[in-house]
Amino acid sequence: MDSLPTIRASYRRLSPLYDVLEGAIFHSGRKDAVALANKRANQRILDVGVGTGLALPLYRKDAWVVGIDASPEMLKRAKARVERKRLENVGGLIEMDAMRMAFADRSFDAVVAMHVASVVPDPMKLIAEMKRVCVPGGDILVVNHFASSGGVMRLIEKSARPFAEVIGFRPDVRLMHLADGARLQIVQVRRVNLGGYWRLIHFRNTAPADAAHRNA
Repeated sequence: MDSLPTIRASYRRLSPLYDVLEGAIFHSGRKDAVALANKRANQRILDVGVGTGLALPLYRKDAWVVGIDASPEMLKRAKARVERKRLENVGGLIEMDAMRMAFADRSFDAVVAMHVASVVPDPMKLIAEMKRVCVPGGDILVVNHFASSGGVMRLIEKSARPFAEVIGFRPDVRLMHLADGARLQIVQVRRVNLGGYWRLIHFRNTAPADAAHRNA
């Protein structure tokens, strides 16, 4: 995706179908990521690219959760979900550019971004901002599709690249490019969702460890 207006236009079209497209099929990865964010009590958690709020009911009731998204249409649906489910732990849902967050440094104990790295124009800026707003030693959790190393799937991904604006994401983000550029400790990488085609990366907001887990 090339720009914030492009992202907004894409998700304006997708928002009515988002829960159907992203609901059950991505639930396992969503559940796993939130479970890692829920490890400690009374945390401040940021959900980057909160979308329609599918993950919001999964967060601990003692957490203080803030969600941001570039799409006002998606946020409208997220706010309706919060009201419908009476999610009192959700402290705010804010329209915001994930690559230029308005939060102060070290504002959150855990930062989660699901299916966002392949949407923003610059995934490295996204990770840098997540790192900035996370406390030292905090958890940074990324769920995303990453480019295949070869074979038929790689050909399909390359063929789909020109249609990124239509399908709502860029299919060729490289896992190790993102991980190496993050300059964070990699706690684990695991396969999630249908067929294990997506990855959950658990970063810790410290310097990279020499023996990082890279079980891609």
